[in-house]
Amino acid sequence: MSSENNSKTHQQETLDLSIALLERPSVTPDDDGCQDMLSARLEQAGFDCEFMYFGDRKQSGEHAEVKNLWARRGTTDPVICFAGHTDVVPTGDEKNWTYPPFTPTIADGYLWARGAADMKTGIAAFTVAAERFVANHPEHNGSIAFLITSDEEGPSINGTVKVIETLEARQEKITYCLVGEPSSTDTLGDIIKNGRRGSLGAELTVTGKQGHVAYPHLASNPIHAAMSALAELTSTAWDNGNDYFPATSLQISNINGGTGATNVIPETLNVVFNFRFSTETTEDELKAKTHAIFDKHFANSKASYDIHWKLSGQPFLTPEGKLVSACQNAIKKVTDVDTTLSTSGGTSDGRFIAPTGAQVVELGVRNATIHQVDEKVEVDDLGKLAQIYEGILENLLLD
Repeated sequence: MSSENNSKTHQQETLDLSIALLERPSVTPDDDGCQDMLSARLEQAGFDCEFMYFGDRKQSGEHAEVKNLWARRGTTDPVICFAGHTDVVPTGDEKNWTYPPFTPTIADGYLWARGAADMKTGIAAFTVAAERFVANHPEHNGSIAFLITSDEEGPSINGTVKVIETLEARQEKITYCLVGEPSSTDTLGDIIKNGRRGSLGAELTVTGKQGHVAYPHLASNPIHAAMSALAELTSTAWDNGNDYFPATSLQISNINGGTGATNVIPETLNVVFNFRFSTETTEDELKAKTHAIFDKHFANSKASYDIHWKLSGQPFLTPEGKLVSACQNAIKKVTDVDTTLSTSGGTSDGRFIAPTGAQVVELGVRNATIHQVDEKVEVDDLGKLAQIYEGILENLLLD
């Protein structure tokens, strides 16, 4: 098959599968049959498919049952795993969308739908790439795997993290992991994520004593008590970052206090803040420095404080090496783009996979409209992305 015909085949197959996935309103944690569709195709390509369920089917919210797919073709190393999620974020008011969010629409050179960028087109490109690679190289080296969850956009407690725990328990290791999150900025393949900052959240509760604003000596204002500590917290330089990561940052996202009355000193103040931290700082160091700041400012205060911590993920980094080079070379061949490495942005499920020793890279379509009304992706990028993924398989499994 000619290169031009090969490109057209990638394009049409990836577009068709993308549309089929996007038609399913799989708002987290509901998979809505997406994984069944994928497993049926992968089984035809020689993959052994296994569904893993975690959580309680009788519960809702963060305790709801989550469906996960682990598919593998081959029994030897290296294991190249495509990781992604079939769940999407809620649409918001559908009246604000140009086209219905679960009626995939091609217009103005884009494919419009919820999940178009984040990240059902990436999953479609994974699948087509694996199918075509296997068809051309049925006796390939190593193994190809898929780890697909429906719990990435939610609490992320019954998805990838639980699958990885299961794989680790049976000593099934991933060598290279390609996460299909939308990493590109201006053009397909211009950015790949070879790491992510850690995320440490905190819920601060300051407790004082309620009273009348005209009699402050009979009360203890938790808002006043916290102000100087919060000011120092937000002005502290936690580290200077390094060659791979920007400096650790802290952001306050919520402050809540007061009874609703203008003449009442409230009893409590609640503050939510988050650290995005580099490999220059540890979780324990951030906690210790934060407590030291609050201990100092509350030493002579009538109010007291308590902090509830939640670690969402440690920072991870895949340095330049075999996986990064395989991605860069495949991108260059398909798009003629020189790829830049980045660790910016939020977290992904790569944070659960990297600690096992796997090399992890995120590579996908442009991220300009993710989680927005009118989410969309360039139609012409779909076939190219599948070609890039197939090229990565060739670079890693045919040498």
